[in-house]
Amino acid sequence: MKHIFRILLVTIFAAAATTATAQYSITGKITDKNNGESLAGAYVVIEKYNVGTATNNKGEYILTDIPAGEVILKFSYVGFQTTYKKVFISDKDVTLNIKLDTQVIEGQEVVISGNFSSTQHDNTIKISTLSSKEISESIAPSLVQSIAEVPGVDFISKGPGIGTPVIRGLSLSNILFLNNGVPLYNYQFSENHPYMVDENGIERVEIIVGPASLIYGSGAIGGVINLIGEPIAKDGTIEGKVGLSYLSNTAGIKSDIGLKGREKSFFWEINGGLISNKDYTQGDGKFAPNTRFNRNSLKSKIGFLTKFGSFKLNYQYNKDNLGLAVKPAMDLVTNNNRENKVWYQNLENHLLIFQNRLFFGKLVLATDLSYQHNHRRLIGSSLTPVNTLVDMSLQTFSYRVKSTYVFDEDLKVIFGIQGMFQNNTNADAPEHVIPNANIWDLSAYGLVQYNLGKKIILESGLRYSYKDINVPLQKASGADKKQNSINPDEVEYSGNFSNISASVGSTIKISPKILLRINVASAFRTPNIAELTQNGVHGTRYEMGNTNLVTQKNTEGDIGLHVHTKHASVNLSGFYNNVNNYIFLSPTTDTTSEGYKIYKYEQTASVLYGGEASIHVHPHPLHWLHIKSSYEYVVGKEKSGGYLPFIPAQRLKFEVKTIKKSFNLFTDIYLLAGIQFVLAQNQPSQFEQSTPGYNLVNIGFGTNINIKNQVLKFNINISNLLDTEYTDHLSTLQDVNIMDMGRSINLRLSIPFGIKN
Repeated sequence: MKHIFRILLVTIFAAAATTATAQYSITGKITDKNNGESLAGAYVVIEKYNVGTATNNKGEYILTDIPAGEVILKFSYVGFQTTYKKVFISDKDVTLNIKLDTQVIEGQEVVISGNFSSTQHDNTIKISTLSSKEISESIAPSLVQSIAEVPGVDFISKGPGIGTPVIRGLSLSNILFLNNGVPLYNYQFSENHPYMVDENGIERVEIIVGPASLIYGSGAIGGVINLIGEPIAKDGTIEGKVGLSYLSNTAGIKSDIGLKGREKSFFWEINGGLISNKDYTQGDGKFAPNTRFNRNSLKSKIGFLTKFGSFKLNYQYNKDNLGLAVKPAMDLVTNNNRENKVWYQNLENHLLIFQNRLFFGKLVLATDLSYQHNHRRLIGSSLTPVNTLVDMSLQTFSYRVKSTYVFDEDLKVIFGIQGMFQNNTNADAPEHVIPNANIWDLSAYGLVQYNLGKKIILESGLRYSYKDINVPLQKASGADKKQNSINPDEVEYSGNFSNISASVGSTIKISPKILLRINVASAFRTPNIAELTQNGVHGTRYEMGNTNLVTQKNTEGDIGLHVHTKHASVNLSGFYNNVNNYIFLSPTTDTTSEGYKIYKYEQTASVLYGGEASIHVHPHPLHWLHIKSSYEYVVGKEKSGGYLPFIPAQRLKFEVKTIKKSFNLFTDIYLLAGIQFVLAQNQPSQFEQSTPGYNLVNIGFGTNINIKNQVLKFNINISNLLDTEYTDHLSTLQDVNIMDMGRSINLRLSIPFGIKN
């Protein structure tokens, strides 16, 4: 069997190498659709191969050394709608002329987080995007909160420094957060543990709202958030940017700098950022004790481009000090300042990613190798037995190999394997929130996409996954001798989980402007170490694992309608998610000898259902006006009765934005105003409380200031303009009677510059 497998691999790569010897060119001309004039300086890029060029004075372009197969070309020009065209190269050069229309509403994009890299309209699953420009214009004070402005996405908050996303009512271990396609492992079993991410060096965020276990495995049962890095610099250039932000509510200061360059095949990039915030101020004028946070980050990238592929090495480092607004800190923190002194998380994360893309004609082979080291410490105070209460290190090595083969314009397939080895180690700190443990898993999956004519895209796939978890016999740090039957003084676990998941979906192009997406997918999530073996105080409660937990499985069906015209776009979607063995933390009637209430992980059959709607109108002939609105609704219930935790309230948002292209020294001027209606959440879980509804008003302004050859990008946003006193249902600060943030004025100045052009 081994010999047969080896022969098969050699045959595939030999055929691929033979195919790769043929190189072709794409040429054409770009003109203005309205008057036929040539567009000189328009940019043409094939993102798949990291190659691009600009048109000459006649609007002509040429791209050479392109292998056979499928490529998507991106055509862009200032003031015009960005256009994407799919081209299938078989055995000859291609001529492609393009007519660009003036920009009205942002068009479709090429997205890479789905099953196949393609334009939005060719995807069978809806992938929402949030660009770096939209993030900078957002009224949200953090990246996670910016992402929560996408319909279907919300976030659990423990102050502005600690936020974890929620997708269609699922959160924590039920969703995956990716950094350039690599899953982040930052102890995401608790709402107190945020993902260590920021927007430095990010081009956009892609969000899959719905199950994605087939592509990404366990943990993608609710959806996926993928941070996509900036594109590499143009050949022969060195460019950079510096930025400074100020958040009035927390006296928050953020500074960042980035540089990137390319010389022929070699490219590089480096980004760094510093963030410092005081405790935030609530709507009633009182400060929220110990919600201060400080964050540093460093990101670097180097790589090479060849005719047959790309090779890229990423290194990222994050260090966070996050204050915890817990009851023991309330009496100790009496002054509002920046320094973390008591009750805070001290976090460090190293991430190393080695990514290769090899292009063998119709075959693309992608490999991602990554190593992560997450070091988490909980610092107490002089009143705790020791200063460092928790000291854990989580090391993860993961690999992802994906091959995509394009047979012709109508048929393409994917085969991939993924795996991970993970080790958790506790140092000398007394509290072992989760024990020492080892995990390894392995998965294999395949997908096929077929175009039935020009109007129907069919897609289906199958995945097998296996995971092994081993917790060697060790003393449980939370052992309670008074109630030994509830809190055993030793912990040990050995078990494995296997699962098969499948999906089938279709995009039906009812007309060039109307798309219908229908998907049915099964997904799964294996219990994590904390859910199986946790035994100790975590925050303000005592949490206990359950070694009898089994795999959480779901089957979700969703349907979406997308309508787009030159002056409007509409999206409607609905879903029904049946979850077997839903894992959740449930309060018991027991307490420890120290008085902590004991919570235990349980399972139950559950269901989530709801949907999202959004509309964007750019009325003609009012080309300066944009009107947006969205609505989101989700219900999460146990089939035996009761409701699931962390289910967001219904939200209705309106936004009006005016745009002016130029005025004297100013270009790209915008003014926006928005209002958000959040309804009361009267369906809390058994350890939550109902929360009343509230309304928030936000405004913003931004422009580019052109001084000779230098551009200054300026934004000012005011969130919670009316200083409303409110508490969101997903705020975990309700336990210590702290409301959400009051009014805040957010200022942002960014200066792009070029060193070599």
